[in-house]
Amino acid sequence: MGRLGLLLPVVVVAIVAVLSSIFVVDEREKALVLRFGQIKQVVTEPGIGFKVPLLDEVVRFEDRILSLETELIEVTPADDRRLEIDAFVLYRIDDIEQYRKAIGAGGERQAINDLSGIMESQIRAVLGAQGVTSNTILSPERSSLMEQIRERADARADALGLAVVDVRLRQTNLPEQNFAATLQRMIAERDREATDERARGREAAQRVTALADRTYEEILSEARRDARIIEGEADAERNKIFAQAYGKDQEFFEFYRSLTAYEEALKGNNSTMVLSPDSEFFNYLRSDQGSRSVEGERN
Repeated sequence: MGRLGLLLPVVVVAIVAVLSSIFVVDEREKALVLRFGQIKQVVTEPGIGFKVPLLDEVVRFEDRILSLETELIEVTPADDRRLEIDAFVLYRIDDIEQYRKAIGAGGERQAINDLSGIMESQIRAVLGAQGVTSNTILSPERSSLMEQIRERADARADALGLAVVDVRLRQTNLPEQNFAATLQRMIAERDREATDERARGREAAQRVTALADRTYEEILSEARRDARIIEGEADAERNKIFAQAYGKDQEFFEFYRSLTAYEEALKGNNSTMVLSPDSEFFNYLRSDQGSRSVEGERN
């Protein structure tokens, strides 16, 4: 075996050693270099790194935003309506050194379990707080509640080296055993509200009717009063005209009064009168000259 034969294994070992000492971290990752379980290097930027072959171990972590869906969580808001809620969580590994220390050898599964526990406890705390009802959870205030959950969960997850980016409440359901009772209670509440509305409607209708009746009586009373005034004034004017007519021509006045009396006596279907033939009522029916003409004809 020549010198070349002796150098070849050494070269091969050297190449393997060099290649084993190089590792690459891409833009989607962060990495830790561990030696016998102890952290020797933290790599947070993408690029080429170096380690001691056989002694060092490179552990990679996701640098992207991760998601977690919680199991159904039963909460009891302030109005004692139990609800089943699940949530969708976005998070990322913020501090890989802290993350490694927190989860230990449990890996990602341990981190998910720990984060699920944090989310469950904070969802219960926020949605079960004083003043938060089931109607609040189902209203536009839901966004504020989700932000409160995110802030509280983020503070707790910091100990795991995680940052909670967003929290969304997805399903909000009634437990099956409470559904029928809650439905009946809702029906009873709507019936009570409908009864109250009908009572208020009847009360309003009575007020409007009473006001209309009073207004009608006031208008009618005023109209009658005005009519009596006008009628009195007309009577006075009529009497005045009669007096003037009587003063100017007594015969014409009596003729006019007789025609008016005939009109009133023969009004409508009344065509029969029982009177003495020599009654003065017929003066102008017997002659257009009246009583004086009749007396003249007799003479």
